[in-house]
Amino acid sequence: MLGIDFTVAAVIAGLLVPSATALSKISVSGAKFFNEDGDQFYVKGIAYQLVPDDPLIDTDQCKLDAALMKTLGANAIRVYHVDPIADHDGCMQAFDDAGIYLFVDLDTFDTQIDANTTSWSSSQLNAFNKVLDAFVGYDNTAGVFVGNEILTTPEDSSLAPLVKAAARDVKAYRDSKGYRKVPVGYSAADIASLRPNLQNYLACGSNASEALDFFSLNTYSWCGASGYTPSGYDQLLKNATDYNIPIFISETGCNTVPPRDFSDQKAILSGEMADVWSGAMIYEWIAEKNNYGLISYGPEVDPTAVTEALDGFPRSGTPTPVSPDFGNLSEQWATLTPSGVRLADYTPSLTPPVCPSSTAGAWNVDGEAPLPALGQARVSQSPSETGSPTESSKDASPSTPKKNSASGVREVMAISSGLVGIMLGFVWWL
Repeated sequence: MLGIDFTVAAVIAGLLVPSATALSKISVSGAKFFNEDGDQFYVKGIAYQLVPDDPLIDTDQCKLDAALMKTLGANAIRVYHVDPIADHDGCMQAFDDAGIYLFVDLDTFDTQIDANTTSWSSSQLNAFNKVLDAFVGYDNTAGVFVGNEILTTPEDSSLAPLVKAAARDVKAYRDSKGYRKVPVGYSAADIASLRPNLQNYLACGSNASEALDFFSLNTYSWCGASGYTPSGYDQLLKNATDYNIPIFISETGCNTVPPRDFSDQKAILSGEMADVWSGAMIYEWIAEKNNYGLISYGPEVDPTAVTEALDGFPRSGTPTPVSPDFGNLSEQWATLTPSGVRLADYTPSLTPPVCPSSTAGAWNVDGEAPLPALGQARVSQSPSETGSPTESSKDASPSTPKKNSASGVREVMAISSGLVGIMLGFVWWL
């Protein structure tokens, strides 16, 4: 039925055989991820947020999910919200045993940078650092995000310096504590009119301590029987070919043409894209109203009768693959094993991109201006008056609504209004 050979009994049995050693830690060299064995690392990941606050505290559930993810061929998960004071040892070990790394967002609903943020504050930094403290000790923590889809319109571009300042300060804290250099990155909405400038701005400059360690993109442009050019993936490659830090897709899996065949994975994980891009994360693990789920924990129920089932969808139990999507993804990943380049044979040669200049109606940031200090007011430029910087206010940029899943995950803007933005901005991008 799924095109793969497994049973629930086999999954449960797999839980009883932990790996002999911990996963090899991931680091960045130049534009690529590598493990400690010197092999290039490619992401085959799943967005994983069963509950709003923290899905990494129920060890038994993590064991069930990790075992099934292993049969799927996943090697990473992305978690959007965690509780830094909770105990994550059991879940992190379960995923480590299954060969699965974690990319985790540092912000929370209360600390995230958004359109109403007027400065990058010490309280935000302290909250971000607490999450880093909680996860840096796990060998299978592959990277952290300082934000997700914060910029969604040209008017939001004045938030970019806050994102970059957050990365700067988290990296400084990481290094001051003597932690290993867990990569620090950002996950961007695929807004064509913003993408090239934002991508370059977050990596530009001569001071590497102020730049991201990696950049990622949430893109849902490959739908159904699309292709390399119709989806715009050719442009994603073109505009990342000389990018000096790792870049990967942090959300993908368009569902407007069901069932999903995940044919974009072949484009990402083979050929020219695999020379530049470092893999992809599929949205998402759990079945919800948005119809992106790869698995279900049971039939939809009345949420007023079962309080644990947010919006009527159970959040725990034995995961059951959603057919045919689960099998389709498994079959794709089974044929895609890019080897990349060995660290010993790789000499980083790419230099940071030129910082983008302010452009009326498109990019309202002076790329050469110093980053804001902690607590310093956000400064923006009017789209029509790029020569007149002004301090932003909470009313200057109304927050763009995002399509949130029932679990509270900040789902991709590109699905709700972002696809419109992609179409409108595509000519500009070309």
